[in-house]
Amino acid sequence: MDYKDLKFKAGLEIHQQLETKKLFCNCPSSLSNKTTSTKLKRRLRAVAGESNEIDIAAKHETLKNKQFLYEGLEENSCSVELDEEPPHEINKDALNIGLEISLLLNAKIPDELQVMRKTVIDGSNTSGFQRTVLVGRDGHLNTSNGKVGISVICIEEDSARKIKESDKEVTFRLDRLGIPLIEIGTDADIKNPEHAKEVAETLGMILRSTGKVKRGLGTIRQDVNISIENGSRVEIKGFQDLKKMPLIIENEIKRQKKKKIKPEVRKANPDGSTTYLRPIPGSARMYPETDIKPITITKELLKKTKKPELISEKIQKYEKIGINIGIAKELIKQKINLEEYKFKLDKNIITKVIIEIPKEIKSREKREYKFRKEDFKLVLSKLEKKEITEEAVYEILLRISEGKKPNLSKYKPIDSSKIEKEIKSLVKKNKNLSLGALMGDIMKKYRGKIDGKIASRLIKKYKN
Repeated sequence: MDYKDLKFKAGLEIHQQLETKKLFCNCPSSLSNKTTSTKLKRRLRAVAGESNEIDIAAKHETLKNKQFLYEGLEENSCSVELDEEPPHEINKDALNIGLEISLLLNAKIPDELQVMRKTVIDGSNTSGFQRTVLVGRDGHLNTSNGKVGISVICIEEDSARKIKESDKEVTFRLDRLGIPLIEIGTDADIKNPEHAKEVAETLGMILRSTGKVKRGLGTIRQDVNISIENGSRVEIKGFQDLKKMPLIIENEIKRQKKKKIKPEVRKANPDGSTTYLRPIPGSARMYPETDIKPITITKELLKKTKKPELISEKIQKYEKIGINIGIAKELIKQKINLEEYKFKLDKNIITKVIIEIPKEIKSREKREYKFRKEDFKLVLSKLEKKEITEEAVYEILLRISEGKKPNLSKYKPIDSSKIEKEIKSLVKKNKNLSLGALMGDIMKKYRGKIDGKIASRLIKKYKN
């Protein structure tokens, strides 16, 4: 399809949970599958906003006339989530993360922040509204298709977690309600479906660069707003697999080309299709939060807010010193600082010890073990001094993972000159054996005591 000819327009919204306490109370932002002790029932109804109008999406939800049941535990919800106590002051950690992200996205930060209430009556919030605060606006993101404008960056409360639903009742759990979300909304600058995927991936990378966002299924949600010439805006919610984003967008454009579409919200399905949810919300659902004072952003606060190094920049640095992109990503994911391992060894040997061999132990031995920096430094120190071979590292780390203290003298390398005669004799006696079979015999006999490269060189020397 010619997306330019179609006058294709698309913008992206990302909602990412932050790794900190809840936004307006001191409850931890953890989920639980325990049997809950607190339960209450409510019915919510739409009310007029500041413009004295009731939002169209709110009216739509009211017509469903559903009852909502809420379950809560004291360990991760309190009377704030139950809407029986006013919200506390905004979480300072969440605010600082929002400011960091605003700087990374080249956004303007207002001098004063006003917490707002956004009407939501689908039952996902006990109060009937979601608290949100604008922390950045008019930013931009550099992409392969030019700059993409960032219209808004907000911090807001996540919704309650839906547990089950019937025609007449929905059950929610309050553990997720109030977890801080960063919301990023782009301008309609996205050029095509693949560009939408690129923008989503880049924004995800920027968020992870802070080291302060949650990871895992359900911690990030992407929505795409789409329209074509003479069409209406359609919002597709709930992208989980970014690989399928281009397909879902393409299918939506095909749907819009076939018939005139009303503004609506649709759900992204795993098969690439979408399902109708509700009308597009209007502007009549926002009004100020009167229980929280405006927040002043001082010059001193902004000076303390530092832009973290982007993951993409860290990867480039690792690539420059010869580390492949896969290992570089793993170092960043595990928050390993290679600068802490100052040994006169090839960087790829160091990463093999701290990344590859632990993964191999987990795969081969089915053993989950969190190695300490001291474990790696012990092994690397011995390697640097040539007191052990590379081949011995696996067995040494395996012993450590079993809670045993390895006898390092057992792995002291044998002088290659001492076994050269044996290798020469072995090769002559077994001329029909392959290089691999000969290597297997030698390494089995001198396991961990001879460098595999040396053994291979000597076998080739006498086999040829």
